Amino acid sequence: MKISVAGTGYVGLSNAIILAQQNSVYAVDVISSKVDLINSKKSPIVDKEIEEYLATKKLNLVATLDGDYAFKNSEIVVIATPTNYDSVTNKFDTSSVESVIQQVKKVNPNAWVIVKSTVGVGFTKYVREKYKFDKVLFSPEFLREGKALYDNLYPSRIVVGVPEKKEPYISKAKEFADLLKQGAIKENIETHIIGCTEAEAVKLFANTYLALRVAYFNELDSFAQTKDLDTLDIIKGVCGDPRIGDFYNNPSFGYGGYCLPKDTKELRANFKDVPENLISAIVESNKTRKQFICDQVLKMAGYKNDGKDDLTIGIYRLTMKSGSDNFRQSSIQGVMKRLQAKGVKIVIFEPTLNDNSFFNCDVIKDFSKFKEISKVIIANRYDSSLDDVKEKIYTRDLLRRD
Repeated sequence: MKISVAGTGYVGLSNAIILAQQNSVYAVDVISSKVDLINSKKSPIVDKEIEEYLATKKLNLVATLDGDYAFKNSEIVVIATPTNYDSVTNKFDTSSVESVIQQVKKVNPNAWVIVKSTVGVGFTKYVREKYKFDKVLFSPEFLREGKALYDNLYPSRIVVGVPEKKEPYISKAKEFADLLKQGAIKENIETHIIGCTEAEAVKLFANTYLALRVAYFNELDSFAQTKDLDTLDIIKGVCGDPRIGDFYNNPSFGYGGYCLPKDTKELRANFKDVPENLISAIVESNKTRKQFICDQVLKMAGYKNDGKDDLTIGIYRLTMKSGSDNFRQSSIQGVMKRLQAKGVKIVIFEPTLNDNSFFNCDVIKDFSKFKEISKVIIANRYDSSLDDVKEKIYTRDLLRRD
């Protein structure tokens, strides 16, 4: 089968690789450098498995800037373009998704569109009606950053949303689910064919629950620090209950990355006409945690707020988590901005940055100099390269994972 995947980020590229093992796949992007890398069997994103598959596996995968050509020659078009959250409209910016839908309808109205991009509840129904294009399904992704391909090879479940539970939608949804299963290593994958709107809700509620879990253990840690208690002992005792589980419980500076911040806000906006307390509290809790971390760092640094402070605080890595090159909406940036507001000088060590400054802060290329000039170094995720300056480090990465 000939398939196009629009967008080559974590979602798009990992799906393209899965599908290209047994199908002919066009990976479509608007950035020429990404297209060139993929065609050179190199990965434009940091994911070791993606890099290995591109370099060593025989894939029927061609990257292109020519969307018209790719879509015209495809039976299925998977959309995995960005949907950033717009704080003015309080909803996702779905313009890139809608643009692809219009393009597909124009050049190949017989193709089926599978939306993988995260969208608001009701989006699929909206675009089907707006563009008078019925062949649109929604299939949420449940991928961890840095493990995107792994999570496609060993998926927790496959969900495909259909406009109506009748033909031809059911058959096409099963066909797409089967394509994903064919590319996976895991067998007997749990599959759900449900309504499009329910599938959209599944995505937002799943990510908001993950954000809730992060926020919960962060507030546990804030409590323990304030009361001079051992956070790790409390977490181990709490998580010994199998209903809670010893996973996704490592304290941090807050949830961040590309998905959780925007998905929690989008779900909160979807609750506009529904009574709620919890969803809004998750969003607010993340802000509170960043302020708490800022206050703790200032305390450790001996900040006096008398106008005479001459402190230099080091930021070790802007990335959201270990093994990632993404620092979009990373929680450490929220902490950094709060420290700046206190007049503290910030220096950054971030090897993936080529610039000499970031948000008006100096980027230090020399790691030894960075460690020397920083009175306190804050690290959302710890690394053994910091062992020689342990006394300077402020981190909540107690479990050294997640």
